[in-house]
Amino acid sequence: MSPPDLSDLEVDHDLPREAYEERLEALQHRLELIQAAYIAQGLKGVVAIEGWDASGKGGLITRMVSTLDPRFCKAWSIAAPTREEASKHYLWRFWQRLPGSREIAVYDRTWYGRVLVERVDGFTPEPRWQAAYEEINQFEAQLIADGTKLVKIFLHITQKEQDKRLEERLKTPWKRWKTGKDDYHNRSRRADYMAAYHDMFARCSPAHAPWHVVAANDKKWARVRSLELICETLGAGVDLSWPEPDPELVKIAETALGKTLF
Repeated sequence: MSPPDLSDLEVDHDLPREAYEERLEALQHRLELIQAAYIAQGLKGVVAIEGWDASGKGGLITRMVSTLDPRFCKAWSIAAPTREEASKHYLWRFWQRLPGSREIAVYDRTWYGRVLVERVDGFTPEPRWQAAYEEINQFEAQLIADGTKLVKIFLHITQKEQDKRLEERLKTPWKRWKTGKDDYHNRSRRADYMAAYHDMFARCSPAHAPWHVVAANDKKWARVRSLELICETLGAGVDLSWPEPDPELVKIAETALGKTLF
């Protein structure tokens, strides 16, 4: 399968607010059921999110985790590596953040930084980032072989839409923490990032761990579409039927509450 062409995804959806809220609520409830199954059955999942600056990654993550039990769901914001992390293999810091049994981990930016920012800005020599494609494929294959469900989402916005959002972040006081000089540096390298994304999709999207590219000019549409993909992947093959109550626990509860429950 050929890699997605980002120029084909530069579209403006227009999801009405009422439809958005209805679909969002339904998807959040489905995620609650999926998480309950993960907790009950000892499963684990990884949601990897990449995309342009201001493409809506944070807003998507907020809608995903807001109704989940935080004891079993962790969102990781991946920034530049610390001195200790930089002294080790680039995947080391991600191994430290992998979910355990009953957990779901969400990553706002990922191990793909090796073949994105490190490639574009020259932080890593070409032979090393070229080798990373296969290393990442092996890393993800190991996760899946260990029983981890993996879903990868890329949010794509046009240059025009990105500029609009960057301007809004500066003009809106409570959004200013979201932007900085790096956003404008990265903006100036858009063509280089386009090439890097193309190679990432081409070389790291096997059938068992494909990239799902979502047109994100309309934030509402992008959120519900991304959540649909997340539910589809995390819920694939998972038994979501209600468990029968433990008979012994029912007896204890009936005695304690002084009533017949079933």
